[in-house]
Amino acid sequence: MRFVIQRVKHASVTVDGDVIGKIGRGYMILIGVCDADDESVADRMVDKMIKLRINEDAEGKTNLSLADVDGELLLISQFTLYADCKKGNRPSFVKAGSPDHANALYEYIIERCRERVPVVEKGSFGAEMAVELVNDGPFTILLDSDTL
Repeated sequence: MRFVIQRVKHASVTVDGDVIGKIGRGYMILIGVCDADDESVADRMVDKMIKLRINEDAEGKTNLSLADVDGELLLISQFTLYADCKKGNRPSFVKAGSPDHANALYEYIIERCRERVPVVEKGSFGAEMAVELVNDGPFTILLDSDTL
């Protein structure tokens, strides 16, 4: 499982001209799932992401967690995080999880986050989405379950 975590001042996701998710200060997270992932992997990833101390304190040091700053979450499914670009110039996505498996874990992650974070917004699985954000920092982190 892969999370691309971007600390944002605000972010939104639009489908067919309608804003379906919008947050203020917090994290916009792109979520990639492979077929080997399961709920225990998702639990580890969510726990790590929520506890990351990547928000600035009064001295400007990255010392504060999402909860410490009353941060919000925008979660976007992103199968392209499993793109394989080793051969040729056209990426292969065979390492990405099957749609049914990936969607089930995506929904599971959303529910786990909603248990711990007051504001959790989401994209639309499989839809063509326009994502807008103002990256705060910029500050972007890649979490990969293979390295946790």
